[in-house]
Amino acid sequence: MSSRPDPQDNLAIVAKLLEQLPAARPQLVVLPEAFSCFGAGDRAQLAMAEPYKDGEVQKQLAALAKKHEVYLVGGTLPVDAGERFSAASILFGPDGAILNRYDKIHLFDVDVADNTKEYRESKWTQPGSKVVTTETDFGVVGMAVCYDLRFPELFRALRQAGSQIIVLPSAFTQVTGKAHWHALVRARAIEQQVFIVAPGQVGEHANGRETFGHSIIVSPWGEILAEQELDEGVVSVSVDVADIEPIRKQMPVAQQNQFEVVQKT
Repeated sequence: MSSRPDPQDNLAIVAKLLEQLPAARPQLVVLPEAFSCFGAGDRAQLAMAEPYKDGEVQKQLAALAKKHEVYLVGGTLPVDAGERFSAASILFGPDGAILNRYDKIHLFDVDVADNTKEYRESKWTQPGSKVVTTETDFGVVGMAVCYDLRFPELFRALRQAGSQIIVLPSAFTQVTGKAHWHALVRARAIEQQVFIVAPGQVGEHANGRETFGHSIIVSPWGEILAEQELDEGVVSVSVDVADIEPIRKQMPVAQQNQFEVVQKT
């Protein structure tokens, strides 16, 4: 997606894209980070923040998940605002019910040589702290968001919690995406022997921010199974999580790892 500042504009695009889904079920659909509002700045997201399980964007996502009978990851959207909002990635079931919520842990406080130059996500966003997985009809889904990709400890914790598929809604900058996106997504998939579904924002947005796109689905062997490089659209692939087991059996890295994950609380 190349999201706009207005949530209703973006929800209309989501509804249109969902009409292009393959017929196979069960199906997991993942939207990019900040899909509901992008290009208006974090202050605008704070103003649009909804109570968890009680907001117009969440209601419309629930209705779309139910209509198409899919598991739907609502990228991220702002919820629970006080002085700062939570960047929540919400998983809806095929009946429209909310199954789980992951709040982005690692916030993008960096300097980048692009039009925006300085990113300080923590000014407006409250970081999460919980590792989140959900049992679904096709396997265990773990949840991460964008900048989390640079912290392999989270992905290891998701693997240890049973993840077979990890979803990664993202909005990588053009500069950092060109340099690191494919390498990092493939590395996390290879390290943890999981499928990764990584949709990204794409193009130049209303505030001049440029995002990299290149939405990809990667196998546990690190193969890019499908990719939407530029423009808005649907990218999909049919997989069987049973394909993970031979890889994990032949190369039992989880059992051989000599280092423990220490999670900061």
